[in-house]
Amino acid sequence: MKIAVVGLNHKTAPIDIRERLAFDSARIVNALRRLKGRFGDAEFVLLSTCNRVELYCAGKIIGGPGPEDMAKFLSDFHGIELKDFQQFLYIHTDQNAVRHLLTVTSSLDSLVVGEAQIIGQVKESYRLACTVKSTGKVLNRLFHCAFTTSKKIYSSTSISTGRVSVAGVAVELATQLFADISSAKVIVIGAGKMGELLVQHLLHINCKNITIVNRSYDRGQETARRYDVAVRKWEELEEQLIGANIVIASAGAEDYLFKKDSFRKKLGRRRAGALLVIDIAVPRSFEPAINELENVFLYSIDDLTAVVEQNRKAREDDIAQGMQIVGEKVAEFMEWFGARDIGPLIGRMKKNFVHISRNEIERFFVGDRQDASCREVMEVMVDRIVSKLLHCVIENVNTVAKEHGPAEAAKLVDSIVRQSEKLSAETNNGEDRDCET
Repeated sequence: MKIAVVGLNHKTAPIDIRERLAFDSARIVNALRRLKGRFGDAEFVLLSTCNRVELYCAGKIIGGPGPEDMAKFLSDFHGIELKDFQQFLYIHTDQNAVRHLLTVTSSLDSLVVGEAQIIGQVKESYRLACTVKSTGKVLNRLFHCAFTTSKKIYSSTSISTGRVSVAGVAVELATQLFADISSAKVIVIGAGKMGELLVQHLLHINCKNITIVNRSYDRGQETARRYDVAVRKWEELEEQLIGANIVIASAGAEDYLFKKDSFRKKLGRRRAGALLVIDIAVPRSFEPAINELENVFLYSIDDLTAVVEQNRKAREDDIAQGMQIVGEKVAEFMEWFGARDIGPLIGRMKKNFVHISRNEIERFFVGDRQDASCREVMEVMVDRIVSKLLHCVIENVNTVAKEHGPAEAAKLVDSIVRQSEKLSAETNNGEDRDCET
């Protein structure tokens, strides 16, 4: 089998591309079902977060879906021309695909290195794939390896200390841009995990005037009670913006919640001076053109670069240590993966070689030689020759696996198996031909 991932993230694609290719849970389920319907023998997991969209696949080396099929699927599913986002895609296969997932799950590839949200997002993506039965032995093993790797990195490094979430970085940005944040009126749009993190970070810097606005008022109330902050109904959001100093949005929608023209009208009723809007939702909640309005300062998740870079530099040692652990776990998985694919093929190859040797023995001991006393000795000698030749072949297969990966080694063994089966069949039919080279 082969493993592949096709995706894009905050490093390769701007937010306007990422949000067009984003999936919510319902769309992930729909997409996985469609993929399984089209490629029944393959395994799939689809990961979609604020910063990345990645499609993982394990399938047959020959005849299974390739990266081109996966990219075209993303294009067809979203109704977006492939040429509009192809330049932003990355493709990783086999060992590199394994390393990528382990690095992603351990937050080493995150916008904010050390953030804890990604492990939950990967687990949820894997859970959805299990729900629709789009995974199998390979991806099951791979994703559990990723979870184990992440746990080891978090427990053996200090990578998760300090501000290690997009929410934390957003609040850090707010403190840099707003002089007296403790007295500012802050509106948090969304009461999910990210919204809750925002509230935690705001309280940590002594922000005293926080209001949560969430689509589900009950969920908003639950979060507000937990942290002793205010809560308003979704229908009151526009009214709340009029008196706000800072708005941080973590809940996106298929279309913008606020567009430039309508937002300009709302600003006419404001008396609170400048408005800082930090939109970390993907898809975004605020139309980018809103930033053109006077006294409005709009930042998206891609504008957190400076604070993020500070975070990364502070964790260089932890990143290096984490990547070392990733390398060890990749090697462990590839050893299992290579053995899984090559092992049965080598078993078939051995069986075919033995079968050919037995056929040749039978062909030799016919007629006057049928009752020859040397038969037993010759059988032992032929078995030794076959074993030694097999050892040579397997050593070469191992070399190919190390230098070019298990997929290439599997191709080599599969080729030998098919040729030996053909030779065996020809021998059974009384033909005597050389094996193909």
